[in-house]
Amino acid sequence: MSVRLLDAGDAAFTVEFGNRIDVTLLAAVQALDQAIARAHRAGELPGLIETMPTFRSLTVFYDPLITGRQALLSMLKPMLADAEDPSALVQSRRWRLPVCYGGESGMDLDTIAQTIGATPDEVIALHTGTEVCVYMLGFLPGFPFMGDVHERLKLPRRTEPRVRVPAGSVAIAGGLTAIYPWESPGGWHLLGRCPVPLFDAKRAEAPSLLAAGDRVRFVPVSQAECQDIEAACQSGEIDPTRWLANEPTDADARVGV
Repeated sequence: MSVRLLDAGDAAFTVEFGNRIDVTLLAAVQALDQAIARAHRAGELPGLIETMPTFRSLTVFYDPLITGRQALLSMLKPMLADAEDPSALVQSRRWRLPVCYGGESGMDLDTIAQTIGATPDEVIALHTGTEVCVYMLGFLPGFPFMGDVHERLKLPRRTEPRVRVPAGSVAIAGGLTAIYPWESPGGWHLLGRCPVPLFDAKRAEAPSLLAAGDRVRFVPVSQAECQDIEAACQSGEIDPTRWLANEPTDADARVGV
């Protein structure tokens, strides 16, 4: 693993672990990010403001009136060495998230099936049959970039992005899959809809339901089940963490309400 240190203005620097989307690089980013967080909580990194992880790098922001790049890097040196160690891999949380495929929620499902020479049911099987990794959050609050999807589902983005993609839309593009937490423009192919809210500002400590490093498997549900789950989440009858399953379980049992 080749690590590069890049300046990012006079109050930040970026630690770059590579130039590709890869779970090994993600593990290194996570390991460094968590080590920095532990040291900061212990009061060992004066001047540190925050960190920003991506697919393959971690940007460190600091107060230049309190500390500097070299001072921080000297304290981070042992953490960097540990981050490059494969044993630094952290335990992943596992989720089983319900998705209503096709129809108005997944208006691109039939087109995708035709493109790859499959039936809509086969496309659903390919999407639900692969456990994906949350590489990073971005674009919108709580928006998870997840990969990698099955080889047959690795399609380029739409040539004409949509002006409005409904909240909860489950989509694929470029080998990745995602869930739109909010209505927004978007150029990904829509497969279906997830009724579980991915962002809640009232959860002060962790407003985003998913986090980098989490593992996600999608479980198909009917439109009626999707509506019931959405209503139960909105009323507070169901806590979204209900779909957290660190140990392999019967996914269907965790989807029903």
